[in-house]
Amino acid sequence: MTNSTVSYFILGAYLSVGNVRYFFFVVAVLLYVLIFLFNVLLIVVICVNRSLHEPMYLFLCSLFVNELYGSTGLFPFLLLHILRDVHTVSVSMCFLQIFCLYTYAHVEFCNLALMSYDRYLAICHPLQYHTRMTPNKAFLFIILVWFYSFVKFIITLSLNVRLTLCRNVIDSVYCHNYLVAKLACSGNGVNNIYGLFGVVLTTLVPLVLILFSYAKILRACAGGCRLSRHKAVGTCTPHLVSLLNFFFGCCFEILQSRFDMSWVPGGLRIVSSLYFLVIQPLLNPLVYGLQMSNIRDSCKHLLCPKASTPPTHAM
Repeated sequence: MTNSTVSYFILGAYLSVGNVRYFFFVVAVLLYVLIFLFNVLLIVVICVNRSLHEPMYLFLCSLFVNELYGSTGLFPFLLLHILRDVHTVSVSMCFLQIFCLYTYAHVEFCNLALMSYDRYLAICHPLQYHTRMTPNKAFLFIILVWFYSFVKFIITLSLNVRLTLCRNVIDSVYCHNYLVAKLACSGNGVNNIYGLFGVVLTTLVPLVLILFSYAKILRACAGGCRLSRHKAVGTCTPHLVSLLNFFFGCCFEILQSRFDMSWVPGGLRIVSSLYFLVIQPLLNPLVYGLQMSNIRDSCKHLLCPKASTPPTHAM
């Protein structure tokens, strides 16, 4: 527990919307159901189709599992508070949500970085791809990403629960680690140093890997034939859409939590803070399910086996 008398937090960003709350509740339920169904469908498709047991699809499976994990950390909590008049949450539940949402964001970013590196190997080193990126290596990378993310944020929360808090109002619709730290009575050197170190590892390392991978891909495309460029664009488009959407969504949330955004209407602030937690889990299965022919054909075969032919695998 924290070294203070704070036993609960108040989420101060919820707006008083009267009976319109039921409309928002229905919309949130529909979004959660769609996210759950789309991601579960693609996880099942990848698991049951042995032709999709390749590194690229294993990374996608990890991505879809993470979407379910992050959505479950947000939506039940959000649905409960949409219907409530008093928006309080216990300290333990608040830190649990912080852990879920922050590990979700870190796993997402690292997974997208691994996928960019996988595309670099497939496009720039096609002959060595199956030796340099095997399913076993992909599975090991996925385990390391999840393990590191969980360990890192366990340490982060163990430091934050020791803070002495003088206030208990969080200006958000969900628990936010940075906003909780701002409630501390005084600064904490250890937390600040570890936070800076964590930011570097969490953002800089995956970002360098992404920039390196796409710099190599662009260079290969510039010197390749038209067919090679077309294939590379088709392969990388879903990943770029997902990456840019997640990046800009995170930027909206970082700007809102760290700077005075009181001039922005309250409803718009809420939407921007929820963007990367709602749109990303909904967008990924749609983008990859529609764009990648192997997944699209496998979905058709799974849902309508009599009306479709078994999908063939092509890298």
